[in-house]
Amino acid sequence: MKKKPKQIAALICIILLALLYIATLVVSLLDFPGSERLFAACLVATIGLPILLWIYIWLYGRYTGKSTMADLFPEEKAGTEETDSSPHA
Repeated sequence: MKKKPKQIAALICIILLALLYIATLVVSLLDFPGSERLFAACLVATIGLPILLWIYIWLYGRYTGKSTMADLFPEEKAGTEETDSSPHA
């Protein structure tokens, strides 16, 4: 079964997030020079990685012209704009 680029990116993101959680836990328990900065970097990466994945999926959808789960307004992309055909009184 051939994996799509979105699936590969999602798997990589899941693996990286799991490693970041483990690294954050280990860094929070240990006390060594620079551990504060490393802990902060792990927290920033834990928040930033899913955001970067969302941006990647969104850009992939824009590039290929397909609707993705990252679209803000998927109904506009599909061309199914709803029109009100009822007469106004």
